[in-house]
Amino acid sequence: MRYELSSSLRLVAVCPCMILVPGPHVLNGMTDLAAARVHLGASRLIYAGLVILAISAGLLLGLGLLQVSLPVGEPGRAVPLWLDMIAAGVAVAAYSIFFSTPLRMLAWPIAVGMLAHALRWWTLAVGFGAATGAFVACLVVGLVLTPVARRSHMPFAAIGFASVVSMMPGVFLFRMASGLLQLADGSHATLELMSATIADGMTAITIILAMSFGLIVPKTAIDRLRERATQAKS
Repeated sequence: MRYELSSSLRLVAVCPCMILVPGPHVLNGMTDLAAARVHLGASRLIYAGLVILAISAGLLLGLGLLQVSLPVGEPGRAVPLWLDMIAAGVAVAAYSIFFSTPLRMLAWPIAVGMLAHALRWWTLAVGFGAATGAFVACLVVGLVLTPVARRSHMPFAAIGFASVVSMMPGVFLFRMASGLLQLADGSHATLELMSATIADGMTAITIILAMSFGLIVPKTAIDRLRERATQAKS
């Protein structure tokens, strides 16, 4: 950052931390809560929260030791659709391998993940918010990959979560943590900083909720329809 090799968003520091964000635990926890498995869901969400807290603390401490802060209200830049889709395909492939997805199943999450990111890009381009874009993307993933997972006898989480986990709003969580740290300092407390910190936190929460509902609703509906069809045949 001192030699101006990084962007104003400090992506050189933020991107390596993104892979550590426990997106599957968050999505699994929300799924468990929706299925009334309250203790299991709460445990997963608490664990995910502690991991995110540890990542944020380590990132901000490392930056602070060199007297660098993570900007809170810095706007991002637009990315072309083709570049977004290619990056999404690479990310989905990496997450799929990380989740030990069999190679024969690798094409499904990559193709659907690229489609989901394209829909998210289009939703943002026409003027909707980040949460709406995440909901549309995850809804399509749930509709497409739930039947595929059942037919292939694969856990939905193995291919479904890999397709969308790169949409987890880790950067918003890190920026919120940076804003809270600056507000606690007192000397940097301004109305703009406070509003930007709240906005980052609310954006992260709404994106996580949108992703969870986008995945849970179609999966639950398809599973219930299959169960009813099976009971009717028997």
